[in-house]
Amino acid sequence: MSFHKITIIGNLGRDPELRYTPQGTPVCNFSVAANEKWRDSSGETQERTTWFRIAAWRRLAEVANQYLKKGSQVYVEGRLSVREYTDRDGVLRTSLEVTASDIQFLGGRPIGSDQEVSPEFSQAEEPSSSLPSDDDVPF
Repeated sequence: MSFHKITIIGNLGRDPELRYTPQGTPVCNFSVAANEKWRDSSGETQERTTWFRIAAWRRLAEVANQYLKKGSQVYVEGRLSVREYTDRDGVLRTSLEVTASDIQFLGGRPIGSDQEVSPEFSQAEEPSSSLPSDDDVPF
């Protein structure tokens, strides 16, 4: 048996994008920026931003699309996947993507929202058979 999990806390870099597979399964894609700060050997403060591509599926996708906006602070837990694709120039590329299993909305209500926000939503609230298969990937 093996297991891996990634946890990210950061801010959305753009509004989420909700799409549907040909089978009608909702998938929501968004990016999260996580910042880290440290002091280098000369005492200068350094900062680095790491961007993560996130994919949420089914009900989790719909909830993320409804409540998250650019700038929203979010906690995302999931598994890391490697995707291969061919770019416009015919070059094979590799991309890392997090398939979300749990999302928690941090920092209160989303920007520009008067709606109450559920503090968290987990893919685990749905049957495990609801996880996406390779046939569900819309790209």
